[in-house]
Amino acid sequence: MSNPQHIHIVGICGVATSALAIALQKKGWKVTGSDKGFFPPVSTELEKHKVSFYAGWHPENMGTPDVVVVGTASGSQNPETAFAKEKNIPIYSFAEAIGKFFVKEYSIVATGTWGKTSSTALLCFILDKAGLDPTYMFGGVSLSHDASANLTESKYSVFEGDEYKSSPTDNTPKFVYYKPTHILLSAISWDHADLYPTEESYFDAFKKLIAGIPSSGFVVACKDHAKVRELVKDAVWYGKSDAEYIYSDITQSKDGIHFKINGMEIFSPMIGAFQAENIAGCFAMAHKLGVAPEKIAEAIAQFKGLKRRLEKRTDGKITVFDDIAHSPEKAAAVLENLRSIYKGKIITIFEPNIGGRSRESAAKYDNAFKNADLVIIPRLTKLKTSDKEAPMEGNELAATIAKTQPNTKYIEDDVELVKTLLSEAKNQGDVIAFLGSHGFRGMIEEAVGALK
Repeated sequence: MSNPQHIHIVGICGVATSALAIALQKKGWKVTGSDKGFFPPVSTELEKHKVSFYAGWHPENMGTPDVVVVGTASGSQNPETAFAKEKNIPIYSFAEAIGKFFVKEYSIVATGTWGKTSSTALLCFILDKAGLDPTYMFGGVSLSHDASANLTESKYSVFEGDEYKSSPTDNTPKFVYYKPTHILLSAISWDHADLYPTEESYFDAFKKLIAGIPSSGFVVACKDHAKVRELVKDAVWYGKSDAEYIYSDITQSKDGIHFKINGMEIFSPMIGAFQAENIAGCFAMAHKLGVAPEKIAEAIAQFKGLKRRLEKRTDGKITVFDDIAHSPEKAAAVLENLRSIYKGKIITIFEPNIGGRSRESAAKYDNAFKNADLVIIPRLTKLKTSDKEAPMEGNELAATIAKTQPNTKYIEDDVELVKTLLSEAKNQGDVIAFLGSHGFRGMIEEAVGALK
């Protein structure tokens, strides 16, 4: 790192790859990048940090980089990747780049099917406030950090441990490359059916990760989840009961959540009672690393959360939320929390990830949207099909959800969808919740603008 180079990132518009770009730019590297499209908030973050990027795959625009990093979604036949191979330029996946340039002596990896992004961001915020100055990377845009990745001289690093494949040609889970010495494990439930065709194959990835922890490290794990208890035999446990760190007495409002950890009062401005579980895990890990409880609680109260994690896009007579909940389980958790806070109508626009569009996942939609008054499926993002069974399209997904939530519609036209939202959400306390990993093609901004 003492000799900054030119790095080109193929697929720079991912939340994680853009964070990598910004961190290296800050360290004096020349950073360029390309992608098939650019959308806020990632594009605005790249612009803010003066990272050079362009749309499309154009080898003639790459220059002669010293290193090329290839994002997971950029495709195995990418012409820029082919150019790098032709010129014998070293090529790394995103995960390999993190492993090579970012991993420190104490590598803390927050992982699990859900909760890992919020937990990673909060944990590195706590450690930073405690003066440990960690290197970090997480796959979201924080409301409390200047960027989603940072490279420091500290002996600590904190990463979001994604279990998805490392590159288009490397099915190794990303978190393997982060060489964890410490793991924060939230919950495990079968996900990414396109990569892990069975539950057993999914759980095996976590088993292998846990088995690799050195004797000098430890695992902090949530005891509330049966599968976590099954996979982890020796851990610092946190949970609602029978654990070293117990969280309890949760109350929530539109302003945030109040609860206790081992009797200590905790407040967080984040929305969602489920965040108490994430916060308790971060508290346990930070405390075991030597941070005083009072310092941890103070940092928790200051941390504002992440964009697209129950992010309020407007808050008035009608509240609009934007959340990355892209699976039926995640959508169900979000809706349950919104129902406990808001008494009006809840209208949900939902687009799942690739795994959530597989026919194998259909059973997971049973009663997932019971806390919504209306579910709208938009025109879904077009996916590349393979020899495998074609994914569910919008009308089929709507029919699947309608089996247990009859008030479900498929609206293909974006303009009509926004009109429907504005006609349905009319009363004080009504909520519009956009749930999904894609950007909804400007519909959120249109709805927010019309309501304002």
